[in-house]
Amino acid sequence: ILTPSDVWNFCSDIRTLQKEHFVVFYLDTQNCLIERQTISIGTLNASLVHPREVFEPALALHAASIIVAHNHPSGSLDPSQEDKEVTKRLKQAGDLLGINLLDHIIVTKSGYLSFQHKNLL
Repeated sequence: ILTPSDVWNFCSDIRTLQKEHFVVFYLDTQNCLIERQTISIGTLNASLVHPREVFEPALALHAASIIVAHNHPSGSLDPSQEDKEVTKRLKQAGDLLGINLLDHIIVTKSGYLSFQHKNLL
């Protein structure tokens, strides 16, 4: 997984869902996918995510890095304040554990937003 468009392609199953789905891509040292897991299914406009649920599989899978993604059923690519706060917490937790958060991608049926490309990470 090398680009946000790769993530968008891997998220074709959640792009049009009516509830927010938060997924994590667990990657090896070469950014090859080890596993993708759905961590949380939320409501129309919210998804509850805690670092412990994100990083427990990362440790078990010996992941070197992660990319997180979630859909916005509204179709808006604008990150909410909660999206920004979750990203900050995940980045801090990953730094402590030595597991790099490479990006957070918001996906919709028509496009995506990369926190990394928007300098929000």
